[in-house]
Amino acid sequence: MFTGRKVGLVFKRLRPFFALGLMLSVFFLGGCSNYIVLDPKGPVGAQQKDLILYSIGFMALILLVVYILFTVIVIKYRENRKDMSNWEPEQEGSKKLEILWTAIPILITIALAIPTIKTIYDLEKPPQASAHKEPIVITATAVDWKWIFSYPEQGIETVNYINIPEDRPVEFKLTSADSMSSFWVPELGGQKYAMPGMETTLYLQADHKGKFAGRNSNFNGEGFTHQIFDVNSVSQSDFDKWAKDTKSKAPELSKKQYDQLMLQGEAKKMTFSSTHLKWVDHAKDRDYAVKTRERLGVVPQNPHGSKAKDANKPEQDSHGESHSH
Repeated sequence: MFTGRKVGLVFKRLRPFFALGLMLSVFFLGGCSNYIVLDPKGPVGAQQKDLILYSIGFMALILLVVYILFTVIVIKYRENRKDMSNWEPEQEGSKKLEILWTAIPILITIALAIPTIKTIYDLEKPPQASAHKEPIVITATAVDWKWIFSYPEQGIETVNYINIPEDRPVEFKLTSADSMSSFWVPELGGQKYAMPGMETTLYLQADHKGKFAGRNSNFNGEGFTHQIFDVNSVSQSDFDKWAKDTKSKAPELSKKQYDQLMLQGEAKKMTFSSTHLKWVDHAKDRDYAVKTRERLGVVPQNPHGSKAKDANKPEQDSHGESHSH
């Protein structure tokens, strides 16, 4: 059983940690305005921001109550208080208090779980604000260490960048050709995993024109930091013009070019007037990249170890001559 003296000693020992916690809270909350996840540019990001702030506020309230109760108990039951007439160092447990502090965590869990579950299910559908608009479909394929985007309806494909119309939902179908990656555009919404041999769906939307940075947020090897892409939000008319021009002017994607993209390494931005979906769907064929590398004579390498080959760098044959991919 804690006596007032013991409580006082515990408080003194923990005081530096409480002070450190308060300082970190001040720095964290003071820098919230610099976090792009708290400055969303679309309805999905806004909904997630509301959930984040609700959770932070709720937990901050709990901490405040705990700190106040802790301070009251330390002061009220300190050993050197003047009035010791009602001091009872040996006390039995209280069923009422035990029920209370069992019920409170249950209520806290419910209060956090209900809005979280509701938001999770809401985000599995197109944003309500634009539910009347048909989503544009983009298949996003992660490859070590690049992103390949296919527009099946427009019949075009891009590497490491996408154009989307503003104020219109985008249905991303996520998959991977090799290692597990995570598709994330912080200003538009939270991340979702892209895995070989399966397909996940993520809805995003940009309410404003602009350029937003996207990346792989799941570590998958030495090229992880360079597995980034740009999301360009443009007007619907500009998007339609870009799609039409790309379809008529960009070169077609050949199977040979696509197989070169399966090699581990970085890649520059590319644009094609056809997609790889006509000969492979990585959500159904999880071994395509591995088989392609073996067919091209590239020994499979551990992405966490030795340096992988850059998909943009020319290879050299046995005579030392360079051949561009």
